[in-house]
Amino acid sequence: MPPLLSHSDPREPADDPPAGSAAPARPSQRPALVVLGVIGVLLIGFALGVFARIPLDGSSEPNPNAVDIGFSQDMSVHHAQAVEMAGVALAESDDPAVKSLAYDILTSQQNQLGRMHAWLQLWGEPLLPTGGYMGWMAEPGSAHSHGGEAAPEHTGPVPTMPGMASQEDLVALRQATGTAQDVLFLQLMLRHHLGGVPMTDYAVERAETAGVRDLAEKMARTQSGEVTLMTQMLAARGATPLPYP
Repeated sequence: MPPLLSHSDPREPADDPPAGSAAPARPSQRPALVVLGVIGVLLIGFALGVFARIPLDGSSEPNPNAVDIGFSQDMSVHHAQAVEMAGVALAESDDPAVKSLAYDILTSQQNQLGRMHAWLQLWGEPLLPTGGYMGWMAEPGSAHSHGGEAAPEHTGPVPTMPGMASQEDLVALRQATGTAQDVLFLQLMLRHHLGGVPMTDYAVERAETAGVRDLAEKMARTQSGEVTLMTQMLAARGATPLPYP
């Protein structure tokens, strides 16, 4: 879907609006309105587009395995946090490059989150994982591979997915301003992207449905490019990535 909003800041309203017209939003209100507008359009457009792409009778896909289900649940949580952080940067940053990146992440990952939720509903599975994260990477039934056999990488569920920002991180991001906020956003999002790599790689190899494998591959390709970009953006701002893991 082509972007409906420009990555650049809206033009300043005229000082004296025509008589009878609504008063323009104040500059302090504009970022919140931009984000609400983006999210509103996404929720409508993606809801229509998602279900149009999914076969409702399930006849063209095999039954999902533990990887399809677990990946869709865990990556939905992972994406939701990325959307949250991108929304903060889009609303508050004055840096055009940061706003552009935040817009791209917000729109692409909200789209993907909608697709994963639609699949889970189609399969009759909960939208959220239970009993920890990434347990599907240790399931005996997840050994099926479309690119060669390999042993599971985990011995059981974990309480937190790699790369996720803590609540303290999110509070710090919201409270920061200016360049300090831009740098923290890039650092947190870079670490967040790196944390998703094991899950996307595992799903590409072991998911049963082509839809999940294709989506995981697209995530891996897109986020690899964004990792390179964010590393360069941090260096340009005299900052370095956060330690990982």
